[in-house]
Amino acid sequence: MSQVIDLRLDVPETVDDIVGTMKFFILNKEAGGVANYRRIFGPRRAANLGFTLEEMERLSEELAPDEFEALVRERAEKVVVPLSEFAKQLDEAGIVRGMLDLHDNDKTAEMVSQLPDRLMGRAFVNPFEGMRAVKELERSVRELGFKAVYASPYRWGIRASDQRFYPIYAKAVELDIPVFVYTSMNYRKDFPMDVGRPLYLDKVAMDFPEMKIVASCGGWPWVPEMIGLARRHNNVYIDTSSHRPKHLATPGSGWEMLLQFGNTLLQDRIVFASGSTDLGMPINEIVMETKALPLKKEVMEKWLYQNAVELLGLK
Repeated sequence: MSQVIDLRLDVPETVDDIVGTMKFFILNKEAGGVANYRRIFGPRRAANLGFTLEEMERLSEELAPDEFEALVRERAEKVVVPLSEFAKQLDEAGIVRGMLDLHDNDKTAEMVSQLPDRLMGRAFVNPFEGMRAVKELERSVRELGFKAVYASPYRWGIRASDQRFYPIYAKAVELDIPVFVYTSMNYRKDFPMDVGRPLYLDKVAMDFPEMKIVASCGGWPWVPEMIGLARRHNNVYIDTSSHRPKHLATPGSGWEMLLQFGNTLLQDRIVFASGSTDLGMPINEIVMETKALPLKKEVMEKWLYQNAVELLGLK
């Protein structure tokens, strides 16, 4: 079995995670930034708990708030995956290392400490916090041992080229770690659809030519633009996290150019990242769909393992 490094490994959600997400979806259905994500991800999450989304809405109205939470918690306790079982799932998928961030650096470090030979941390900092964010990034790398940082236009509503990200980029260069940048459309209604467009990474790559940049989520639906950016800048890598792998080879999906160039001129700069929570799929199935893509054997090894080793300087 080929070895795999997953650069967006979603660890099992805790009971509190499941309860918090479902309460957020159910109780904030009119919120502008939530409605589409609720529509797309809510039904599957409700089904995992044995309900339809409509049933959960009705129960939230009929029950007292503490009773509703207790019901959701009871169902969540039945579906949560123990870390020991998760480790077995990684073995079945051939995943030898995985990178995660829980949007809380101390929580990420705690999770990494439970499987230190398998997990790597990625820092998450707030660009609106200025030097506080820079110091937190440095702490995450030097004290917690994290291997990368995540800059998220999707989370903060600012483009990758926004100057508020620049102190973080500069510190990443100093620390010699790659920067992952959300690079795709989004379903939020309170942010512009194109806040994560690949074009906005062009200036970043020009201003920081020594910084390794991972365009996360593959740039869809601007895939030709994403390919042009990676051809233009040798420091730009691409992952396709949160997109089902089989669709990369589906005619008309918009991924055709990535598969073509990823099998040839850009074969050294595509890295595997799953995002299994978004996909709602077992991690083993995501890996198997990737392995079924029409890639040359030596290219597949690069996508799944070797390019990540080079990117992160792993041994």
